[in-house]
Amino acid sequence: MLTQNLGYPRIGSHRELKKVCENYWAAKTGHKTVLQVGKNIRQENWQMQKQTGIAIIPSNDFSFYDQVLDHSLMFGAIPKRYNEVILKKGNTELDLYFAMARGYQQDGLDIIAMEMTKWFDTNYHYLVPEFYKNQQFKLFSTKIIDEFYEAKQLGITTKPVLIGPISYLLLGKEKENGFEKIDLIKNLLPVYIDILTRLDALNVEYVQFDEPFLALDLNEKEQKAFQETYRQISNAFPRLKIVLATYFDALDNNTELAASLPITVLHIDLVRAPQQLDKVLEVLGDRTILSLGLVDGRNIWKNDFENSLSIIDHAVKKIGEERVWIAPSCSLIHSPCDLDNETNEKTLTPEIKQWMAFAKQKIAEVVVLKQLATKEQGTAAETKFAENKLAQQNRKTSDLIHNPEVKTRVKAIVTKDAERLNVFSTRKMKQRAALNLPAYTTTTIGSFPQTTEVRSWRAKYKKGDLSQKQYDDLIADETAKAVKWQEEIGLDVLVHGEFERNDMVEYFGEQLEGFTFSKNGWVQSYGSRCVKPPIIYGDVKRPEPMTLNWTVYAQSLTSKYMKGMLTGPVTILQWSFVRNDQPRAETCTQIALAIRDEVCDLEKAGIKIIQIDEPAIREGLPLRKEAWQNYLNWAIKAFRISASGVQDETQIHTHMCYSEFNDIIKNIADMDADVITIETSRSQMELLDVFADFNYPNEIGPGVYDIHSPRVPKREEMIHLLKKAKAVIPQEQLWVNPDCGLKTRGWDETKKALIEMVEAAKEMRKD
Repeated sequence: MLTQNLGYPRIGSHRELKKVCENYWAAKTGHKTVLQVGKNIRQENWQMQKQTGIAIIPSNDFSFYDQVLDHSLMFGAIPKRYNEVILKKGNTELDLYFAMARGYQQDGLDIIAMEMTKWFDTNYHYLVPEFYKNQQFKLFSTKIIDEFYEAKQLGITTKPVLIGPISYLLLGKEKENGFEKIDLIKNLLPVYIDILTRLDALNVEYVQFDEPFLALDLNEKEQKAFQETYRQISNAFPRLKIVLATYFDALDNNTELAASLPITVLHIDLVRAPQQLDKVLEVLGDRTILSLGLVDGRNIWKNDFENSLSIIDHAVKKIGEERVWIAPSCSLIHSPCDLDNETNEKTLTPEIKQWMAFAKQKIAEVVVLKQLATKEQGTAAETKFAENKLAQQNRKTSDLIHNPEVKTRVKAIVTKDAERLNVFSTRKMKQRAALNLPAYTTTTIGSFPQTTEVRSWRAKYKKGDLSQKQYDDLIADETAKAVKWQEEIGLDVLVHGEFERNDMVEYFGEQLEGFTFSKNGWVQSYGSRCVKPPIIYGDVKRPEPMTLNWTVYAQSLTSKYMKGMLTGPVTILQWSFVRNDQPRAETCTQIALAIRDEVCDLEKAGIKIIQIDEPAIREGLPLRKEAWQNYLNWAIKAFRISASGVQDETQIHTHMCYSEFNDIIKNIADMDADVITIETSRSQMELLDVFADFNYPNEIGPGVYDIHSPRVPKREEMIHLLKKAKAVIPQEQLWVNPDCGLKTRGWDETKKALIEMVEAAKEMRKD
């Protein structure tokens, strides 16, 4: 029985990768320093896994920005618009890579970034490959080979990790008509063969192919592509041992397909889909090894050893110990790095900490499970088992978790609690009369740049170097500047800037009962953007208003409308580490009631426009369509509960970003928000087509520029996008706004871009 890991966090235990990349982008450090920091992180990860006792350690799981982008570079799937970056004297492969991720606006060039979207149902974002008819691929980057050799120099023989060829193609987007992306497999497969030939020459034993699309619905052509692709790989490399990794859901109707492929090891996710085990055991080939994904790669709760051991025992009795491996459920990039870094007992109490495990601890759990299952290590392993059992029992009986008042309120919810007083057509007339906003109303999504100075105030305040009054005065001054500047450039609906907020979810979690936090529990969201998800351990309640004071203060500074800015219940749920001892729907409803109370308080205080952000609605959608409706029923209801306590004249906004809405457009309409703002600039307004085809009744703010790129768009570019929007959406429904919040941007680029945006709206009004 062997242990394996599918992937390890690449940001570093103290976000070293984030810091060096951002310094490089700001021209504060050099190319060689970035490469060295990456090397240090990789080597620390490999050595830790080896010392802990993992038998099969991954390589090529490290990335400077995104693993899908790594593969696009490796395969030479580089859009032609970046050719000038390649040719520019002094640019390195790393510069090209970052240009594809972030756009490029220097040396007289102005090139947009590649489109970005969510990685399945996670909060991780990947760069979408761009495909063209008859596209050719070739080996461009040798990163996978270089990193295997690098580990070998340390005395560690790793398992190189590749996104499988079928999943890579299905992750991409056709950029012209007349072909299906899966048809490109005949052009892509030779590059995989080239890579495997080079790895084979280095005496690689195992290669991991990540094929998460096996946990989704596949059509007949895609199923045949799997069979033919892996047949060719197996025939070409009979010595190589292929580890096929699936995760995030069950194989279900793809079980026979996966089991029939000529592979050595099949990995399945038994955290998200424990019910699939028996069916997989029934159809597994006589020689195929089964890797049991038992340690949760996406949450922070300790593994229940007793439950996992019963699963291992069941598998061993069916196929034998030598054909069973133990592993995390998926790559650990979705987990924080190391619980040992959590030393502040005020932030994370010992009682709650004893229930948790981060990536480093999950690696140890995998090893201990193997020791217990094979009766290795004797007393030492049994002691860990006893400690685990005690922690599980303590969590079940802790009085921190359950609040009868909250449970009673959830049970008392009735239908009208999730309904506005009148339908949108009635509300629209009342809102237009009450608000009197111009055509092409301009606004932003909520946050303004959190400069180093603003972040330093928060750090000093938390350390006690600033008093509450000193901190509040600084935030008030920054807010006043932001409000004044918005008035000066002519924005129509203002925001207060959110300078008091550390994160759009963490800020609310800090003020809600049932939440706790880590100090260093960072996970990668995209590129250098790291988030520190709150931890929901118990029933959720709002003890007092959370945003009221700052919103009312900002409104007092202007005669224009100030938006109240809230994060919605589904997004708070999705972007937190959620308790796993009750249904997620129950926890989401508890959060919805807390947000509803905040919305009602804002309305009572005179705030006429309230935004409840739900960027994670699409992200939470189950991978299998058959499970969609159940999720959508409770998710949409939770949003409506949060938004439906107000009068018709109060305008409710929501915001969504980096999602495909085609399949759930009716459900988005069912949310019944008065205005929805969405990301559309990277896709050049393609996303609006579904809203037009559906005849979406409410108002829409399609993002007219990409805030995840530092480039400043020209006014003409935004006008072009607005005209594309106007061609499919009636102009009286259109708002004008950026794609997303501006927290991560600098003030210089933000000011330039928003001035151009306001002028673009004025140009549109002239029509």
